[in-house]
Amino acid sequence: MKIAYLVNQYPKVSHSFIRREITEIEACGIQVARFSIRSCESELVDEADKLELEKTRFVLGVGIVGLLLSSIRVFLTRPIRFLNSLWLTFNIGLCSERGILNHLAYLAEACVLLGWCSDLEITQVHAHFGTNSTTVAMLCHALDGPPYSFTVHGPEEFDKVQLIALEEKIKRASAIIAISSFTKSQLYRWCEHQHWSKIHVIHCGVDKNFLQHPHTPVPEQPGFVCVGRLSEQKGHLLLIEAASKLAAEGLQFKLVLVGDGPLRLQIETRIAQLGLQEQVEITGWASNSEVQQRILDSRALVLPSFAEGLPVVLMEALALGRPVISTYVAGIPELVEPGACGWLVPPGSVEALTVAMRTALKLPPDQLEQIGKAGADRVAKQHDITIEVSKLSTLFRSQIEQSPQQAKIKATLASVSYASVETTRNN
Repeated sequence: MKIAYLVNQYPKVSHSFIRREITEIEACGIQVARFSIRSCESELVDEADKLELEKTRFVLGVGIVGLLLSSIRVFLTRPIRFLNSLWLTFNIGLCSERGILNHLAYLAEACVLLGWCSDLEITQVHAHFGTNSTTVAMLCHALDGPPYSFTVHGPEEFDKVQLIALEEKIKRASAIIAISSFTKSQLYRWCEHQHWSKIHVIHCGVDKNFLQHPHTPVPEQPGFVCVGRLSEQKGHLLLIEAASKLAAEGLQFKLVLVGDGPLRLQIETRIAQLGLQEQVEITGWASNSEVQQRILDSRALVLPSFAEGLPVVLMEALALGRPVISTYVAGIPELVEPGACGWLVPPGSVEALTVAMRTALKLPPDQLEQIGKAGADRVAKQHDITIEVSKLSTLFRSQIEQSPQQAKIKATLASVSYASVETTRNN
């Protein structure tokens, strides 16, 4: 049994949760081929990601000639399927934000994927994120490729449901994974009731490197860490404003921003304008071990996001016994219980964020330890990657057993077996 994972960019700094998932899937006895649309090799800092890079095949790595040859091959061998898929490509491309030309490129990528799946005898394709990687998986299936499933994270999928043809993808998929109950509810909004049974809540999770990490006391030194891509949705500029208010009160603290992204220059400019160079540090991208250490060196992790799915970094911080400060957004309240394992504030409220950070700074370490312990217990129950992936592997096996391709194989084997019996009788 072999399945393929398809992601737009893999391995990637912010996709360590996918790497963990694949590792656990393989531990369940399922072979996994790693496919990615494009490479982001230059960004990789973690050795585990670099090892994954060597195991991953990149669709766009075949070049324009490869894309054209794959398309011609599929057209000649499956003309009806190709024309039907071309019609589907035009239908979803007309209403998309990227247009028909980009979707024709997705069809060519699907032809490459079809060839790889055939060569490797892939029985199921699983895509992460309901955007272009799932588009390619859907078109590959339309070309007579294996069934596909996909994991929806949000918020991007829900920001442009119709532009990415999410309803069509749900309709044609064998299964859809929602990372939280909130995600499931949003998927329910955008598909017919008959497809609800295909939607399953399976959480992202953390592994033993976090769940079984030796206890590290909360430091006396006041400090916060924020881990994430430096982009508008993560709320970094709001966080800088809150830090400015705390500094104006004379409170001593250090705020470390781990990550990089399009907003870095603007954030650095705002830090300089507010005179926070001594209080705020931006590290850029960091390895998993570096992120882990930064979390342990802090009193709390802060993530004041405006839009989210359910950030894995919150699970990582809680698993390490550190309280978190975040917002009432998407699936976050399903993990973070205010007053028990951290603080939640209204998104966009610099005042509420300042209050929560001030509270974390003034609480004695032993109280922060208790809050962190509650968070670690919560993560162990809800986000143990081994437990969550066991659900996913069971789903994959059941989907493959029910697939039309598997039914054909069983029918063929039954026919051969019957013929053998008849031959024996006649002899």
